Amino acid sequence: MNLEVLEMRKNEYLISTDKQKLDIESIHNFLTYESGWSNGIPIEKVEKSIDNSLNFGVYLGQKLIGYARVISDFSTIAYLGDIFILTEYRGLGLSKWLMETIMDHKELQGLRRWILLTSTAEWLYEKYGFTKLPKPEIYMEKYNPKIYLNKA
Repeated sequence: MNLEVLEMRKNEYLISTDKQKLDIESIHNFLTYESGWSNGIPIEKVEKSIDNSLNFGVYLGQKLIGYARVISDFSTIAYLGDIFILTEYRGLGLSKWLMETIMDHKELQGLRRWILLTSTAEWLYEKYGFTKLPKPEIYMEKYNPKIYLNKA
């Protein structure tokens, strides 16, 4: 599915869904060294995840300072992942603006379910309707937190 590129400006900042603008090395650096959720992820995995997602880059000039991606069928379900704002740009309202942009995206309306896994900033995601699992007993997963650290 080819999606229309969305670009929004606020003061000197830009949010864009244009994959061509993404600084993949910066995204990889954050995910592998700073995120805590994908330590050691190979750059090839980052590239493939970007290719198969709706991406939101946050920029100051040409510099990527934030990122999020959505995996979706654009009909019933979406997973929000790899969301971050670089440390030195936090506290400026950029994460709220990023979340508003994602949640308002025209292709992500009317979905039955959104999924988000987080150990931080629950207060932010709650503002956009995310809640803890109402029935955790029906949730299942296959999870390997050290997948990128295990060199086979």
